[in-house]
Amino acid sequence: MGQRDIVVIAASRGGFQVLKNLVGELPGDLPAAVFVVLHIGTHGSALPDLMAGWGPLKARYAKHGDEVRRGTILVAPPDRHLVLSHGCAWLNTGPKEHFARPAADPLFRSAAEHYGRRVVGVVLSGDLDDGAAGLAAIRARGGFGIVQHPDDCESSAMPCNALDLAGADAVCPSAELARCIRNALQSASDDTAGAGSPLTFHP
Repeated sequence: MGQRDIVVIAASRGGFQVLKNLVGELPGDLPAAVFVVLHIGTHGSALPDLMAGWGPLKARYAKHGDEVRRGTILVAPPDRHLVLSHGCAWLNTGPKEHFARPAADPLFRSAAEHYGRRVVGVVLSGDLDDGAAGLAAIRARGGFGIVQHPDDCESSAMPCNALDLAGADAVCPSAELARCIRNALQSASDDTAGAGSPLTFHP
């Protein structure tokens, strides 16, 4: 199996503290690019700046056309869906999904379509069912699915719906999420490129 090097994360209510713990435990030389959708709607958020201070990985809002790079965290900005294609991150104002923009499903679907087995999809605490269909798409194309244990969530709806629709390769409490992600990346082939290097797009 090919190397996994794309991590997409969905979070909503209750996900802020989980993200803080997760980012703090990811290494600075993580051999993957990380993309995060938190349901912030049209409201500005300091989340990227906070993330940059929580751990060693660089974090900021995604910009239209950003190159996908290992060792970085790109966060969906207010009122924009974040999608991936042809080695870049793109923003759009497409219709809200699950009453949200940004929403996780557009990110997850695009990651599945363009990166297939290289993707690790992670669904964290939140309301409704955003991320469920996207995680199903990731797993259908050979990607790896991680879901926060519903009993560990402030709001278990997103994880429960993801498990019902998509299943998961790992279900773990927040304290184990970083380890689960690292294991998912390491269980694929060894990384050969350094942090910060561009990922090669494979159609």
